[in-house]
Amino acid sequence: MIRLAVDGMGGDNAPEQIVKGVLLALEKFDNLEILLYGDEKKMAPFLRNHNRLKVIHTDKYLDMGEKDPVGQLRKNKDASMFLAMRAVKEKEADAIVSAGPTQALVVASHMIIKRMPQMRRVAIAPIIPSITNKKRILLDSGANVDLKPEHLLDFAVYASVVAKSLLHIENPKVGLLNIGTEPGKGRELDVQTFELLSNTKEINFYGNVEPKEILDSEADILLSDGFTANIAMKTMEGTAKSLGKVLKKELTNSFFKKLIVGLFLRKSLKAFKQTLDPNEIGGAMIAGLQNIVVKAHGSSNAYAFYNGIRQAKELVEADVIGKVTKLLEKNEETV
Repeated sequence: MIRLAVDGMGGDNAPEQIVKGVLLALEKFDNLEILLYGDEKKMAPFLRNHNRLKVIHTDKYLDMGEKDPVGQLRKNKDASMFLAMRAVKEKEADAIVSAGPTQALVVASHMIIKRMPQMRRVAIAPIIPSITNKKRILLDSGANVDLKPEHLLDFAVYASVVAKSLLHIENPKVGLLNIGTEPGKGRELDVQTFELLSNTKEINFYGNVEPKEILDSEADILLSDGFTANIAMKTMEGTAKSLGKVLKKELTNSFFKKLIVGLFLRKSLKAFKQTLDPNEIGGAMIAGLQNIVVKAHGSSNAYAFYNGIRQAKELVEADVIGKVTKLLEKNEETV
């Protein structure tokens, strides 16, 4: 049985959409138990009794605009996010899922769950969609602005294990986001990272990948610093949403077009939406920690949060932490 700790009060649409996502996950997965942390009175209208759901009451939680997560961790220790995280630290749960403020989740992860000894940094690592239905891992998408080549190498090793275990890719290709595909392109960080990854046998280095190729690249893992990758991810999501709006406008601006859509194109448009919809992914793992932490989208609806729970469950089942630890320890022995 997999047991997850869930922050019931994190997110723009908490607690309603969080609770509904939890109940959907319990309905879908028979091997799942959930510890739900939050204000029981506020969650009550959306809750229903379930033998695999335990509600732990706290009326304290973090605002989505929280600017001082360290201060909150000191003076607001009973906040729903922090209680859920301590449950994982104390082995009462296998992983945590939260749609709360990203900075607070990253800081609390560092201070409560702690970084893996073999990892020099942690990274926010969403699984991103593509136009070919191929899932890719993008990191770091926001945890670190300043990185060194060896940090990106750690991320490549971690993401390679996740790609093998979770995405079932036998020999995942690692790409480096850059302004051009040729060796020697980009900043000093990019040039040095290219050289380091090229000479590392533990990963399958694909080479540089231009941002225009994100949605159809052959690479299974895309690496960059937190600023660059975050911009790339948000640009991709924004473009997908805008394209969807344009299609909807153009295909429904007359009765005849609406009829055509209804008769012939409904399934195709639904498939298009699912291909690029971030709600289908659910969230991003925080790679490099001693336990699984999944950051769901702040604006998650019930289905998106359910997918965040699904992702955390699958990461636990795949024993990603154990596999990464063994590989990194092996690398240290050979240095």
